[in-house]
Amino acid sequence: MMLADHLPALQVALPLLTAPLVILLRTGFLAWLVALLASLCSLGLAMLLTATVLETGTQHYAVGGWLPPMGIGLTVDGLSALVLLLITGASSLALAGGRLSLRKDIDNRRAPMFYGAWLISMAGLCGIAVAGDAFNVFVFMEISALATYVLIAGGRDRRALSAVFKYLIIGTIGATFYLIGVGFLYMMTGTLNFADIALRLDEVTETRPIVIAAGFITIGLALKAAIFPLHVWLPRAYTYAPNAATVFIAACSTKVVIYVLLRFNFEVFHGNLPGHTDLFGVFIIPLALAGIVLASAIAIFQTNLKTMLAFSSVAQIGYIALAAGLTSEAGLMAALLHMFNHALAKGTLFLCVVAFVLTSGSASMDSLRGIGKRMPWTMAAFLVAGLSLVGVPGTAGFISKWYLVVAVIGWDGWGAALVAAIVISSLMAVVYLWRFVELAYYSEPPGGEVVPMEVSRPLRCLIWFAALANIYFGLFPQLPLALARSGTETLLGGLF
Repeated sequence: MMLADHLPALQVALPLLTAPLVILLRTGFLAWLVALLASLCSLGLAMLLTATVLETGTQHYAVGGWLPPMGIGLTVDGLSALVLLLITGASSLALAGGRLSLRKDIDNRRAPMFYGAWLISMAGLCGIAVAGDAFNVFVFMEISALATYVLIAGGRDRRALSAVFKYLIIGTIGATFYLIGVGFLYMMTGTLNFADIALRLDEVTETRPIVIAAGFITIGLALKAAIFPLHVWLPRAYTYAPNAATVFIAACSTKVVIYVLLRFNFEVFHGNLPGHTDLFGVFIIPLALAGIVLASAIAIFQTNLKTMLAFSSVAQIGYIALAAGLTSEAGLMAALLHMFNHALAKGTLFLCVVAFVLTSGSASMDSLRGIGKRMPWTMAAFLVAGLSLVGVPGTAGFISKWYLVVAVIGWDGWGAALVAAIVISSLMAVVYLWRFVELAYYSEPPGGEVVPMEVSRPLRCLIWFAALANIYFGLFPQLPLALARSGTETLLGGLF
């Protein structure tokens, strides 16, 4: 076999095998450097896989040469490739831009353990994206979750301990619900492979256990994806985690769980379980609407920039859930596009927060008064990413929101009411972002004196690279559109 044939396995093995090496290093700088190199190599692998998938179609890999369902199979299609790009891109961006921030947030003696946990978390997330069976999704989900708890609690802020404890409890409940659902599926079909489950569901005459399985799996994943009102772990976790870790977690962790949710409810249950499509929409759309409106309203009144962006993430997850709840081709396209575009915008925003906190020492709104005058370049990049979050034309966020509005209008339901909710939430996003913009540009800085305090040029260049990517994918969205279209075909079985 050529090396290219092993890319799906290498995507997981590279960070997983590098993590022990990182842990053995003695200094924080070397640990960071090796972790960054591993992350960049993983990004390169994801780009190679993406190009291969777009050119030749879905890639399959049998671990140890044992074909599924007897053996463990790895699968990379357009949807998997999209998620792999999000994971590896977010990790590389956060590590490259967060070096100085992490040096302040992480004790140097514990830094190798922290970076090792970072790579294990990335390996687990990549494993979820390529796993071809439900049980290995659970295994990789727990690997990534345990490592993510370390990332959140690994900083100097002791408030992160209570935040990670809440995340641990809710994450454990979610994982337990998921595993119970998978157990019911195995009981009824005798297999754990996604494709095999979908085939054997047609032969199942008693559907009640399958309905129970679908309910457990959906609720468990909704807990881990922070779909409103099951989001209570997210705001504190994002707020008190080390700033660079927040860039990584906010950009991709919930998106990976939503990926699993879509896999089950469309690739496995859609078309195989009578009435499931309607039940999924009835369950998810009201929660998504509540999250879109209420989380945006809560974000308006926050006094900490990271907390405000955390509640914004809950609202944006609501957009993705709403689009998926439409259970249509257009809705799924919008959901997958918004997964990509929100990760891009939110990763840029939190990277700007890294720069702000490096210079001001805090993410509280009061300490950031006048920051636009002191850090004009970084604040301008924040504005660009904020415009993408709102969905202004010319940005990546506009593309996915446009697809969402088109999908909602074509939905056989309360289309006008859903459009109104989307518009109202977007206006609320303008309000909470404007609150910070007003403080940044029209308030006097602490001490009353405007002292330029921009971060280093490499970090500014990285921030602007991310900000310009929001514009580039708004003007040239061919790549995310191609991956979203391929992912939609996979989820709906090509039957549209």
